[in-house]
Amino acid sequence: MSADVDRKFFVGLARAFGGAVFFSLPLLMTMEMWWLGFYLDRTRLLIFMVAMLPMLVALDHYSGFQETTSWGEDVVDGIIAYGVGLVTSLVVLLLFGIVNLEQPLREAVGKVAIQSVPAGIGAVLANSQLAGEGHGDQEQRKRRAGYGAEVFFMVAGALFLAFNVAPTEEMVLIAFIMTPWHAVALVLASLVMVHAFVYSSGFRGTPPAPKGTPGWSLFLRFSVVGYAAALLVSAYVLWTFGRFEDGALTAYVMMTVVLGFPAALGAAGARLIL
Repeated sequence: MSADVDRKFFVGLARAFGGAVFFSLPLLMTMEMWWLGFYLDRTRLLIFMVAMLPMLVALDHYSGFQETTSWGEDVVDGIIAYGVGLVTSLVVLLLFGIVNLEQPLREAVGKVAIQSVPAGIGAVLANSQLAGEGHGDQEQRKRRAGYGAEVFFMVAGALFLAFNVAPTEEMVLIAFIMTPWHAVALVLASLVMVHAFVYSSGFRGTPPAPKGTPGWSLFLRFSVVGYAAALLVSAYVLWTFGRFEDGALTAYVMMTVVLGFPAALGAAGARLIL
C-alpha cells in the first residue's frame, strides 16, 4: 500500500514539473520578465509571492497534482507546487544562461522568484490539464462549488492570463494609442465576452445556470462580478510590476482596461483552465 502511495506521489510530482514547464515556458523566454526580476521592487514581489500561496492551496483543493482528502494535505501540496515552480524556474533559466553564478544574488533571486508564480500555477494545475483521468474527489468538489468558489475560479483565471500579458511593452503601447471611446468599447466587449463564455457558449466545465434564475441576475452576479474581479486583478498586477508610477490617473485606467480584456477572458474561461 505504501509503495503504491509513493508511486502515485512521484507520478503526480513529475506531472507537476511538466505542468510548470508547460505553463511558464513562454514567460521564461520573455525578456520583459527577465528585466522585472532585475528591477522589480522587492517588497511588492514578496507581497505578491506570499499572496500567491493561499491561492495555490485553494487551487490544489480543486485541481491539485495529486488526490487530497483534507485542507491540511492541500496546504502541503500547495507548498510543494510552489517549490516545484521555484526549482523549474531556476533550472530553465540556468539552461538558458539568463541566470548564472557570476550575477549578483539579488538579481538571480528576483528573476527566479517572479518566474515561480506562473510555474507554480502550472504545477498545481497539472492534474486538470495533463492527467489522463481526473481525480474523483476534486471533480466532485468543483461540481459542488458554491458562488464564492466560482468567484475564486474567476479571480484565478484572470490572474493566470493577465500575468502572461502584463509584463509586455505592447500592453502599455495599446493603452497609449487608445482613445476614451476605444476604452468604453473595450469595456462593453469584455462584458459581452464574459457573459458569452460563462453561460451562452456551453464550454467544457461551465457550471449550469441555476434553475429559475433570470438572465439579468446571472449577468450581474457572474458576468459583472467576473469582469470587476478581472479589473481588480489587472490593477494589482500592474501595481506589482511598477506600471503605476510617475503617470496620470487616466493612463492607469487605460492600462487597467487594456489588461482587463485578457484578464476577463481568463476569468470567463476559468473552468476550462481549472
